[in-house]
Order: sequence, then structure tokens, then C-alpha cells
Amino acid sequence: MIRRRTALSVSAASALLLSAPLLTACGEAPRPGAAAVVDGDRITVSQLQAQVKDVRDAQRGSPKADQLLAAGGRLSQDTLIRMIQFRVIERAGKDNGVTVTRREVQRARGEAEQQAGSGAALRALYLEQGIAPDRIDEAVRMDLTRSALLRKLGTTKVNSVFARTSKALDIEVNPRYGKWDDNQGTAVLAKEAWLRTSGGSPEVA
Repeated sequence: MIRRRTALSVSAASALLLSAPLLTACGEAPRPGAAAVVDGDRITVSQLQAQVKDVRDAQRGSPKADQLLAAGGRLSQDTLIRMIQFRVIERAGKDNGVTVTRREVQRARGEAEQQAGSGAALRALYLEQGIAPDRIDEAVRMDLTRSALLRKLGTTKVNSVFARTSKALDIEVNPRYGKWDDNQGTAVLAKEAWLRTSGGSPEVA
């Protein structure tokens, strides 16, 4: 049996989850009701909880529901990390002349669905990474943006760009979820946590 990797992996999710060490349990809440503040804009606790609920609801409807729910103890923190880092990647792309069109997202997602075998199979792969079905396009767009930055700037410079962008956005995190540490963020970026997954792209038969 030949095993193929998806043309568009779920690296947008798993690579971002590698950055969990960026959060450490200390610090003060940035603003009442905020899970985090990025460049002066709040990510509210209710926004975070809504995304977590979407994932949980989708997981409950999965054939692997018990396994997915049991493995989701860090879902709130991991989801917040992803929400913050998507903003960092988006800003880095904008600052460096990288844009991804809706057509490019649709084409990449279509290719990934073909490789996975079906749209349902691709949704299941993303759900295992804690991404709800209605957030897949966003994850695809961030994955394409990050890949375009890598092609344009190279690994070393991209790592520096992400670290510099993260610091410029003056990120604060509610201590309930940890504390954003720009120094640790730079160290993680040196290991290319923004650019690669922990175990490679998911494989499908």
C-alpha cells in the first residue's frame, strides 16, 4: 500500500502548538475579560471559549470522540496560542509583502482533500489538531502565508521576522493561560517551531 502525505498538511496547527513553551504561569491579566491582548486588540475570554466549544462539539460527533476528548486537556491554552500566533503570522506576511488570496486557499484545500481522500477525512485530520471545521480555511491561509514567507526570506530570516513581529505586537496573556515571553519566543523560533511540525505531515493511505 502506498502512503501519501497530504499536499497541504495540518502544520498550521501542529507547528503552532509546538510553541506552547512560550506561555509560562506568571504575569497579570492584561484587561478584564481578556484572554490576551495583541497590538492593543483584545482576544476576549468569550471568543476563546466559543472556539473551544466549536472544537468540542465537533469532537463529540467524531467516531474517535472518546480519544479526542480525553486528549484535549490543554485545548483552551493551545487554542489561545494558535489565535495569537495566527495574528503574528498575518502581520509578518503583511509587513513583508506576502498575501494569500481566497482562491489560493480554496485551491490548496481542494488539493489537500483529494490527497486525504475526501473532505470528511481532511476535517478529521484537522480536528485531531484541535481545529474545528469552520476554522480550516483560516488554518490553510496561515500555513500558506508562513510557507510563502519561508520561500521569500529563508529560514533564518523568517525566524527573526516572527520573533521581531511578536515583540512589536506587545502581546499580553491572561495569567489563567500563562505569560507570553518574547525571549523564550525567540529561542523557540531558533528551533523553527513556526516552520515545522512535531512529527511531520499526517499521512493518509
